[in-house]
Amino acid sequence: MKKLAATITALAFTLGLTACAELKSVGRDIGHATRDVTKSIGHASRDIAKDVSNEVKK
Repeated sequence: MKKLAATITALAFTLGLTACAELKSVGRDIGHATRDVTKSIGHASRDIAKDVSNEVKK
């Protein structure tokens, strides 16, 4: 009985660690995608503001 309980506990622990690693990886992917999109929007906004400013000065 103890051997079965130890096996089940070890299996649950292993699956838990695998799930944590997967969640960490998914979180990192989402975070990096959000960072990249935000950076693209910021750069596009900056470029448009510069273009408008240059057109107004002409």
